[in-house]
Amino acid sequence: MAPIPNNQPANRLRQIQTLGQSVWQDNITRGQIQTGQLKQLIATDGISGVTSNPSIFEKAIAAGAEYDTAIRELVRQNRDTAAILDQMIIEDIQATADLFRPVWEAAHHHDGFVSIEVAPSLARDTQGTIKEARRLWAAVNRPNILVKIPGTAEGVPAIRQCLAEGININITLLFSIDHYEAVAGAFIEALEQRVAKGLPLDNIASVASFFVSRVDTITDKAINAKLSTETNPQRKAQLESLLGRIAVANAKMAYARFEEIFSPSNARFAHLQSQGAQFQRPLWASTSMKDPKRRDVYYVEELLAPHTVNTMPDQTIDAFRDHGEVRGITAKEDLAGERARLALLKQLGIDLDALTAELENDGIRLFSEAFEKLTSETAHKIEKLQATTVN
Repeated sequence: MAPIPNNQPANRLRQIQTLGQSVWQDNITRGQIQTGQLKQLIATDGISGVTSNPSIFEKAIAAGAEYDTAIRELVRQNRDTAAILDQMIIEDIQATADLFRPVWEAAHHHDGFVSIEVAPSLARDTQGTIKEARRLWAAVNRPNILVKIPGTAEGVPAIRQCLAEGININITLLFSIDHYEAVAGAFIEALEQRVAKGLPLDNIASVASFFVSRVDTITDKAINAKLSTETNPQRKAQLESLLGRIAVANAKMAYARFEEIFSPSNARFAHLQSQGAQFQRPLWASTSMKDPKRRDVYYVEELLAPHTVNTMPDQTIDAFRDHGEVRGITAKEDLAGERARLALLKQLGIDLDALTAELENDGIRLFSEAFEKLTSETAHKIEKLQATTVN
């Protein structure tokens, strides 16, 4: 690793933050809150937010005992499985939001956020999403939370409506530039609606969660399928040159559009900014490396940029703290080369738009399955605790 400049902190995670990128943890458990581990991450590493999903809660509830006392108490109150699960998630989000409240205040409401997810089964239901987002926002009752809504075609009008009502939104499951542009547009339209009604803008926050590693997973599979039958040496070399390169290229194009849409030269946003509007920051999601043959912090190192967030699972946070490299604003490097790679992918017969549409459908399915498993494991834990209590 290159020597750290004199004006840079020694902690590699804090070096990221000097570039204007926030580091969030893609994990939340009651144990981390109660033991002080999360508080330590905030103090030592500058972790300034948290995202959560059903898989994380499911592992904590099924594998450990940290929720057992709460479950027993809620069972005594005659709550059913759905109500018990809902209450535990809300309590964790509230406790975590309270922990990050000083970060949120110090950042003048631009950071220090905790995300809670609308049920994935509502991803294709606009009105159902709006209703559930309103419920979660009121139930958690913390100003520094973000309600997660998928950036599907059905999700965009829900995102616009909720932001216009003053609900902070984390738009999730974004894989394509077109969908990123749609949710950025929804954000601006929502703020314009608030201005028209004389409502404040400085308390409205949103991030656009653009997924990274899954794009390489699916494009590498498509590239390898073509390589298995390709006999032309030049085309084989071209295909091989794209392996592991498309996800970062795709994300860099999204960041380039962010800079255009939220530029001072964009009259629409400039007017909103003069009224107190924040940026809708790109959030790099799914940044852990899935390929064991590649550098485990690659998706962090290659997407460093101001006004962005990188949400990392525990193991990626640990890995970057140990050996990550901060060499500057990498998300703006070699944009011409990245555009050429995306153009070559298309020229070689691989349709990235079709692949990202598949990723969106898969993402909804996987999150729905995770939520169903979470509900099932909670029901199983309730039965187990009831049996233990009787015995």
